[in-house]
Parts: sequence; C-alpha cells; structure tokens
Amino acid sequence: STPAGAMAKFAESGKATAKKDLCRLAMTYKTVYVASICVHVNPQQAVRAMLEADAYPGPSLIVAYSPCISQGYPMAESIQHCQMAVDSGYWPLFRYNPELASSGNNPFQLDSRKVKGDIFKMLASENRFAAVMRRDPKHAEELDAQLKKSVGEKNQLLQVLGAEDLQGQYH
Repeated sequence: STPAGAMAKFAESGKATAKKDLCRLAMTYKTVYVASICVHVNPQQAVRAMLEADAYPGPSLIVAYSPCISQGYPMAESIQHCQMAVDSGYWPLFRYNPELASSGNNPFQLDSRKVKGDIFKMLASENRFAAVMRRDPKHAEELDAQLKKSVGEKNQLLQVLGAEDLQGQYH
C-alpha cells in the first residue's frame, strides 16, 4: 500500500493517511507466522524467516522490502537505499512465530537495530515523495512530520513487543 506522504495515482498531493500494516494485522490472529524482511540489508534474517515460515504448521506471511526502478533512484544504489529504509525505521526487520508462545517465549523477534537514520533523506530519493516535495514543499513538510510520528510510534510498539521483560508472559 502507499505510505503516508507519498504521491500516488489517486493521491497526487500526497497520501494523508498511514499505510496499511499487513504484518500487524496478521499478527493479531496469533496463528500466523509473520516476517518483515529485506534481503539486501540482512540476508541471514531473510533466509531464517523463510525457513521458519516453511517449517511453521499454519499460514505464513513474509513481507519484503524490495527496490523498484519506479522509485526513481539508480538501481546501482538499491542496497544503500534499502539500508536507509531499515535504519530510518521505515522498514523494520522482524519475525513473529506463534509457536514460541506455547513454550513461554516471546513470539516476536525484532531483528533490526534501533532507529538511527534520516527518514526524510531516504524518502527524498524516491519519486513518489520527491514529487510532493517539489509540488508543495509546505504540505510535504506536514506529511513528513506525520510520517515521522507514525514511524516513531510503530517502532516504539515493535520495541515493546520485542522487550525481554515480556518473556514468560506467553504461557
């Protein structure tokens, strides 16, 4: 889905609402293996997620961040772009395995580090965001603030889900 602040066919002035969080929705069922991966940033985590998903006895969902030429940056820079997406918190890496809860372990594993990158720098390199920035810089700043807030809230939630002190609360 289209992220907040991005220009899309039906949101040329920038999408004002947050994007749908398919992973979070799937985790609410508590019976679906869910992973968010980026092969370019952490191939080991991606392979681990695929193996775990394959071994999981129920439905599995893996959502991957993948570069696309339509995003407007040179494909030769795709690995750096993916790294910026993960570092900025725009694309967190995690795995959610419901089977771990039956043994009293936290089913959620946050695999990406704490947010340290600049989301604005990452977004400015993509056509869908840059177009809004060129068309209406003031509106783009407002959308950027909304997106930063949304990404910050999502990453706080993920930090809580992955917290060690939640261990043992899954019996």
